[in-house]
Amino acid sequence: MSDFNDFNNPQVAALPRHLKQFIVDQHYGHYTPVDHAVWRYVMRQNYSYLKDVAYYPYIPGLQKAGLTIEKIPDLQDMNNALAKIGWGAVTVDGFIPPAAFMEYQAYRVLVIAADIRQLKHIEYTPAPDIIHESAGHAPIIADKDYHEYLSYFGSIGAKAMFSAQDFELYEAIRALSILKEMPDADEAEIKKADELVSWHQDNMGEPSEMALLSRLHWWTVEYGLIGTLKAPKIYGAGLLSSIGESASCMLDEVKKLPYTIDAVNYSYDITKTQPQLFVTPTFQNLIDVLEQFADTMSFRRGGAYGLQKAIESKNTCTAVYSSGLQVSGTFTEFKADERGNPTFIKTTGEAALAVGNKQLKGHGKRYHQDGFSSPVGRLKGFDKPLEDFTADDLKAAGIETGNEISLTFESGVTLSGKVSKISAESNKIVLIKVEKCTVLGEKMRVLFDPSWGVYDMAVGEKITSVYCGAADKDAFLEIAYKSSTGTHRSGYDHNTKELHKLYQQVRNRRHTGGDLGFLGNVWMMLQKFHHSDWLCALEIMELLDHEDAEPNIADEIRQFLENKAINEPEYKKLISDGLYLIKHPVEEKLIV
Repeated sequence: MSDFNDFNNPQVAALPRHLKQFIVDQHYGHYTPVDHAVWRYVMRQNYSYLKDVAYYPYIPGLQKAGLTIEKIPDLQDMNNALAKIGWGAVTVDGFIPPAAFMEYQAYRVLVIAADIRQLKHIEYTPAPDIIHESAGHAPIIADKDYHEYLSYFGSIGAKAMFSAQDFELYEAIRALSILKEMPDADEAEIKKADELVSWHQDNMGEPSEMALLSRLHWWTVEYGLIGTLKAPKIYGAGLLSSIGESASCMLDEVKKLPYTIDAVNYSYDITKTQPQLFVTPTFQNLIDVLEQFADTMSFRRGGAYGLQKAIESKNTCTAVYSSGLQVSGTFTEFKADERGNPTFIKTTGEAALAVGNKQLKGHGKRYHQDGFSSPVGRLKGFDKPLEDFTADDLKAAGIETGNEISLTFESGVTLSGKVSKISAESNKIVLIKVEKCTVLGEKMRVLFDPSWGVYDMAVGEKITSVYCGAADKDAFLEIAYKSSTGTHRSGYDHNTKELHKLYQQVRNRRHTGGDLGFLGNVWMMLQKFHHSDWLCALEIMELLDHEDAEPNIADEIRQFLENKAINEPEYKKLISDGLYLIKHPVEEKLIV
């Protein structure tokens, strides 16, 4: 990505190539005057309501994140502001795979969907949009304890084991969210997509590490409450960006439970309001619970447990030897001794070797295109692991370049051949290259035959960690996984473009001042050609009311809005909330 825009932000600039591929341009000029009005309406409602129920840094946090009420945020402005607290932001196309989303957090970069919800979904959208991501996630980033949790969560989530079912569910959710935001979506298609999501949710089998972690993420980062059970405050982005659920979640009907590791047992549905929420007393408690869960994960447990999870995952995974050698590939087999310690590992298909997350020269996918296998454990008759052998130890054991060797592991695996190279990294032997090599397992089973080529024997007493994904992702994933389902880009007919012009005229008057008389003509055009619209009418009334002008037109608009609220109940709350703010405006100092 030679034309990659890092916004002069160090966090964005540091993103690896496999994450940069998800970034799209914001195309700020594509936002319409209606889009800006939707943003402004939601933000004014948030300011008005959330000052009483949001966790205390929310309001000043908006300003620290480079956000204002009046317009959709520009990524450059956000990055200028976020850089001061060690974060950055990029725009992406809708939902991205969970593992990638987590990894962005680890790099301290907020992922923001470039699109904004339609006016008809102003209260809530299942699709990620710029309101949810920037007005929800960004403001709380200013809190140090919280952003430490967020980035730490990302670093753990990036190593979580995921399953084929996880990806199928992700694709189904992405497709549904895109459909629901289409202005001309077919109801039958939406119903079919909804049913597919439900089917996947009901047929996940045993939830993977990623599925369980996603639950912890949902009940904290997206829908978390903080404080006491009786008087909690909102910090979850899903609640902070939903002008409907931020109010309803405080009702007694929504159960409030203490946030503990038990939250992993509660699944969630992104298309519905939440029946219960979890309250943490502090952000430190979030980290404590995360640590508790991380201790159960393969990347910390390693060994036979982790290797079995890798085989079940059927995805690219990495096994780490105690020497530091990292083997990345699709694991298909391992052997263990009577104590359950791995004695042999095997991948099928392309594999790669790395140390410290950097691929070893000459050990990429093309070289190991047919897989990789190697013993694990100590050599028989030695009091220290081979990885810790000194030059003298190697000489005493006869393991030197050019020598014929015959090694027997404690597991019974034997290896013979001619040493052509011994590789060490950070004072640990990690790899021994053997020519004309034969490797035999139990009952003389051939694990490697000389006719298969040169053998690279991994060195290490144990498998200390196993996790999803390659060690050196940029080297391994020439093309990382990316959804083929693109978000919808709608064109605008003549009538809609004319409506945009009316919104822009109201917007211009609010920004520049001047004569209000022309607003009567805007109102007339709305009545004649855009009778279903309510938000532009509300903005006109706001201007007239605040400047005590054109009382007859203001009364006419009020009557229109009140009638619409009665006759079209879906608008009742939106209109009544809008009218309330005209009489109880948000503080002017917060509008800048």
